Amino acid sequence: MTPAARVAAGAEILDLILEGEPAEKALTRWARGSRFAGSKDRAAVRDHVFQALRCMRSFAALGGADPMTGRSLMIGALRAEGADLAAFFTGEGHAPAPLDETELAGGRTPEAGAEACDIPDWLWPAFEAALGDEAVHEASLMRERADVFLRVNTLLATAGEAQTALAEEGVLSEPHALSPTALRVTEGARRVRLTQAFEDGLIELQDAASQAVVDWLPLEGVTRVLDYCAGGGGKSLAMAGCVKAQIVASDIAPDRMKDLPARSTRAGASIAVRSLEELAKEPSFDLVLCDAPCSGSGAWRRAPEGKWRLTAERLEELQGVQLEVLKAAKDLVSAGGTLAYVTCSLLRAENEDLAARFMSECPDWSCTATRRWQPSLGGDGFFAATFARNSK
Repeated sequence: MTPAARVAAGAEILDLILEGEPAEKALTRWARGSRFAGSKDRAAVRDHVFQALRCMRSFAALGGADPMTGRSLMIGALRAEGADLAAFFTGEGHAPAPLDETELAGGRTPEAGAEACDIPDWLWPAFEAALGDEAVHEASLMRERADVFLRVNTLLATAGEAQTALAEEGVLSEPHALSPTALRVTEGARRVRLTQAFEDGLIELQDAASQAVVDWLPLEGVTRVLDYCAGGGGKSLAMAGCVKAQIVASDIAPDRMKDLPARSTRAGASIAVRSLEELAKEPSFDLVLCDAPCSGSGAWRRAPEGKWRLTAERLEELQGVQLEVLKAAKDLVSAGGTLAYVTCSLLRAENEDLAARFMSECPDWSCTATRRWQPSLGGDGFFAATFARNSK
């Protein structure tokens, strides 16, 4: 495919997404119908689509069309790059049609604030409230493609050994300050899953800030740990590399954990998978981790369509879920144990304010520590809080 044909494909896929189709589904549909597209073509088109989703408001302003279309978003993307539009919009072969007079004359500089930072207007005050003077800077970082990070599985390898093994297969990496187990991939990111190092369990794909959250948890001396909202089990596996303890993973949707037994075997870790009903028969836990469902606002550069799908009603609904998760999980914590709450959100409503709501409704619990990880540290945005029962 020519560069112009890739732009046309990006516009076509973006139109499907604007009509409501999930991004991954739209990309898959296009790929299945475009057998001529090689792996580099598919990667390039995917990059076009996801960058347009990260920067949808500012690209729409630069593109000039109202309502926005996939074509106008690609026009805005190319204008943002300072590219020669005429070289892409030629109408030749599979290139998009030439620009008309309206398109040539259209486009404007995005307005400072929510539009320039690519955040919905209704959500911008919450970003400013949470991030203060850093709101513009942190939100602007969410417009950039996220780095690919690996977690070294210390059960099987040191960071140096993992780097050497990866380098032998063309994947170059460097340590990252957020966590001693974190490696930032500098070359060959798309080959990671094909490497023997991955197959042998030496490394896992995991954001550096997500690893830092696990490093921060009070794991020293614990003997039983519950990952209450385990999902795919990334934090369960990370904890297995940090502490010699019995680790149990559970989730309200058990299908999310279907790959965890195979992943834990590959990692040389022992993780027991339990349903929520089975937890009632388990002894209590020294640490219960609630990596709760949230807006995902700290990870929007990885899943950018999430910020455009989020509504005020959904955000309020999520806070209700988060509160119920904490209330249910607290009863599984042993005497003297710790309840940990984690989100990949930047919003106070899901973080500090939610912690305060929990303590207000459960006054026998107090917050013992909180921590934020902002995108400017290099990874995704996270929040964590720990709680303990008040002494009698």
